[in-house]
Amino acid sequence: MSPLERRAIFLLAAGLMWLAGWNPARAQDTPPANAGSWSDVTEFSYVATAGNSETATLGFKNTLGRKWDKTSFELKAGAVRAQTTTTTRTAVGAVPPGSFTVFEQKDTTLSAESAFLSGRCDRKVSERVFWFAGGGWNRNRFAGIQNRYEAAGGIGNLWVDRERVKFRTDYALSYTKEDDVVQAPDSKDTFAGFRFSWKFEHRLGATTTYGNELVLNENLSDTSDLRGDMTNSVAVSMSRRLALKVSLQSIYDHQPAFREIDLLAPPPPGGAKIGTVLDELDTLDTITTASLVVNF
Repeated sequence: MSPLERRAIFLLAAGLMWLAGWNPARAQDTPPANAGSWSDVTEFSYVATAGNSETATLGFKNTLGRKWDKTSFELKAGAVRAQTTTTTRTAVGAVPPGSFTVFEQKDTTLSAESAFLSGRCDRKVSERVFWFAGGGWNRNRFAGIQNRYEAAGGIGNLWVDRERVKFRTDYALSYTKEDDVVQAPDSKDTFAGFRFSWKFEHRLGATTTYGNELVLNENLSDTSDLRGDMTNSVAVSMSRRLALKVSLQSIYDHQPAFREIDLLAPPPPGGAKIGTVLDELDTLDTITTASLVVNF
């Protein structure tokens, strides 16, 4: 990330904190006796295999938040990194085969890497209506995204806000700037859009919580360019501060980015390399995560 990008993200976070009522001089945001404290939830995930197959996947996610009487603020950050080690074995010996020696060569490659940072401020207008503003950045080179910046602002409805069940919907105008790893011809890197989202939580018993979050973003200048992000999760508490969580994230892009691949001369499966062509990536990515959740 360049110094300019880091400064832009810092200014975004600072602006959202100011909107959320960081300034204690605002009397209407003075918290009640048991409100106004900061909360922080961190998720760690790590999967490794060894032996005939060697893989390592490391994931991290953090949610920092605070609630006042009518205002709430949330800052999220996370990253996933996976690498795979391939072992190539060759035998050297006499012909016909008799005694021989086996040589191993290991090659470690990065197979997945993504990161994101986002912030959001909500302000209640009434018990059921609120306005919000937010923005974020994400990177996923394996999905063809070098940098994607998004900002959105709009209104929402708080349909259910009970201890066991919570459900809200949002409607907003958005602005997106995207830098792809491989820029396709005639593609626009900025667009305005309409954004719809919801967040649903349901406590199932004393220790289990189900969650569902959905974000849809429609390109207003090209309505066939629809993007969606849905996460389903189940968390089981082990103690007041620790929980185990399993989640499935599905990321959809109706007009995905491109990658550059080699063009080989015929006949198949191909001869000498004669150039490169652009190949469209898949429209759907899924991420399954099992993690340890720590509540601070």
